[in-house]
Amino acid sequence: MADIFSKDKRSDIMKSIKGKNTKIENITAEWLHSQGFEFTMYDKELPGKPDFVLPKYKTVIFTHGCFWHGHENCKASELPATNREFWEEKIGKNKERDERNRTELEKAGWKVLTVWQCELRNASEAEKRLIYLVNEILDPGDDD
Repeated sequence: MADIFSKDKRSDIMKSIKGKNTKIENITAEWLHSQGFEFTMYDKELPGKPDFVLPKYKTVIFTHGCFWHGHENCKASELPATNREFWEEKIGKNKERDERNRTELEKAGWKVLTVWQCELRNASEAEKRLIYLVNEILDPGDDD
């Protein structure tokens, strides 16, 4: 499908996308607070600067936009038809970086969890995912 915006307009739109205080982060933060979890955000000392750090549980949480992080088998992660080579390279590098950060964190003893944008798309799905997130945090095992 061809883009409905000009190249310059599309560029402006993409530049305006926020990296912090996104809707997915705000929903997750509100839920964690409501469940009594204490956390910090964007710890620059940890690989990947995780969105949420829960030191008491030695757990970090990344909140990922499906498009930007190449969520497998997700409709929201479909690449645009135009400039496809650029997007494949861009998203591929993001995925490699995400995996590298995950590996470093796990080697350092951190449990690494990810909440995807599509998982919080509507209220009922979001509640199920966030309840599961709490169980993942509290689970003493090392499975993600």
